[in-house]
Amino acid sequence: MVETKKIMWMIKKDLLVLWRHKPRLISIFLFPIIMITLFGYGMGGELENIPVVVVEQSQGPVTDTTLTAIKEMSLYDVKDIITDPDKAKQMVENGEVRAAIILPSNYDDMTDSKPKSVVFEVDSSDQMATTAVLPATQALFNQISNELGMQKLETMNLTPSPSASTPIQVQQSSVQANQQQTIDIKSIMNSINFQINRLYGDIAYIDFLVPAILAMTVMMGAMMSMGESLAGERERGELARLFMTPTSVATVVGGKIMSRLVIQTATALVLIGAAIVLFNITINGSMLLTIFLLVLTALCFVGFGIMVSARVSTQEDYVQMVMPFSMPMMFVSGVFYPIETMPWIFQKIAYIAPLTYANNALRGVMLKGAGIGDIWIEIAVLLGFTALFFILGVTRFNRDI
Repeated sequence: MVETKKIMWMIKKDLLVLWRHKPRLISIFLFPIIMITLFGYGMGGELENIPVVVVEQSQGPVTDTTLTAIKEMSLYDVKDIITDPDKAKQMVENGEVRAAIILPSNYDDMTDSKPKSVVFEVDSSDQMATTAVLPATQALFNQISNELGMQKLETMNLTPSPSASTPIQVQQSSVQANQQQTIDIKSIMNSINFQINRLYGDIAYIDFLVPAILAMTVMMGAMMSMGESLAGERERGELARLFMTPTSVATVVGGKIMSRLVIQTATALVLIGAAIVLFNITINGSMLLTIFLLVLTALCFVGFGIMVSARVSTQEDYVQMVMPFSMPMMFVSGVFYPIETMPWIFQKIAYIAPLTYANNALRGVMLKGAGIGDIWIEIAVLLGFTALFFILGVTRFNRDI
């Protein structure tokens, strides 16, 4: 028989326990709001504001019209308009922009019968951004090419004959008004030759995804394992018995760090091996540097786990405090979608998330073949986060909770 009063008492007891654990209570209400906001505004948005640079090597109405068309498209965020193609390509290689649109020196010369070669340098390591910007840019210049072709016909005083076929007949409206001449319309209408240069070759979505999945998996493993390792042992009374022995906080924390680091390093090696075997992933850079980055990522988030578990008394409290950080970090740091898909506020938040720098570094090494000199900023930031987390964790560690 169901005892209603006892059921009500149990509900009241659980609610009182929740009320006394304010971090857990706040997390229960805050976490759903964060997640629905990220899904609604971040993941549901269109890809736009992709940083590009434009190279103009001529002056004239055609260049002006093209620049205006590029600036009016929400897909592009034109960072600069320069005149040096080599500098533009360097900006793409350095990651300052995702693509460079290089207009040729004869772009405004309407008397030149040869097609004008527009070069599109794109950072193909960002597969999703490339997929979005490439067809849009190609469509834009196809439209401009058609318009220039019509202007060529007008400049030549030629109008298409409605009964002509390809090669078509055109009427020449000059002195010889009645004379017809056959002209290949394609040679006139093909005013722009659009050349695509993928700096890192054809990158499949799985190639784009795997480095970030590796970083995310190491992050989740490191953070969740610290909940069981410190908060769980504290809840079960194991830490209290350990501290009854002549053992310092530094020794306990150091031991936990090393054990978690060994486990996460082994996990990282298994992940890399599985990615190579299952998905035929090619690491274009150094394997040792890739492993170093995964170990550094693990160390960083072990530190984060120590910082959070330093003041909590139960494993459930730990999980509830970690989730509002770990789950949103997976979305704002560009694991599944480029950061450019998100509203500007999420883009700013992304650069205070350690996972963003781990993703960028791993993609740089695995997809671009970057060396340590190319990703030293990401490494420095991860080391900075690691030091901060460990300092806060060790200094705030409460052995008496």
